[in-house]
Amino acid sequence: MSNLENKNTDSEGINASHKKETAFANLKYLIVGIFFGIVFVKAEIISWFRIQEMFHLQSFHMYGVIGSAVAVGVISVFMIKKLNIKTLQGEKIEIQPKTFNKGQIYGGLMFGFGWAITGACPGPLFAQIGTGATVIVVTLVSAIAGTWVYGLIKDKLPH
Repeated sequence: MSNLENKNTDSEGINASHKKETAFANLKYLIVGIFFGIVFVKAEIISWFRIQEMFHLQSFHMYGVIGSAVAVGVISVFMIKKLNIKTLQGEKIEIQPKTFNKGQIYGGLMFGFGWAITGACPGPLFAQIGTGATVIVVTLVSAIAGTWVYGLIKDKLPH
């Protein structure tokens, strides 16, 4: 194995890019994030009312958005594998096989309950805050705290 291959299996993760970018170069991520935030707001997928409609099975709107995202993801992964697409830096994209774990069921249920109760999932939290729903800061802080607690106890949990 070469040094680059060894580096890929370290704690950075198999697909971690090894190109270091300047703070200015990272500005593109901020711009894309703002764009997605605007799209989320305009599509009403950050709306508490739309999320409640979904969980009460009263509207297809959110299921259509989620289904479209799943379809785009499936097609994208298929194309990455089939066409051997590389990153912008020319690095190979390796998609690791996933194994099923019953903890995924528990985690999914906890995520779903939290989503239903708060009307927010982690992706659009910042867009919700940006629209003036400042009460969502409580959800954001709770999500960060939950992630931090998981990081502390993950070695003690069955995986």
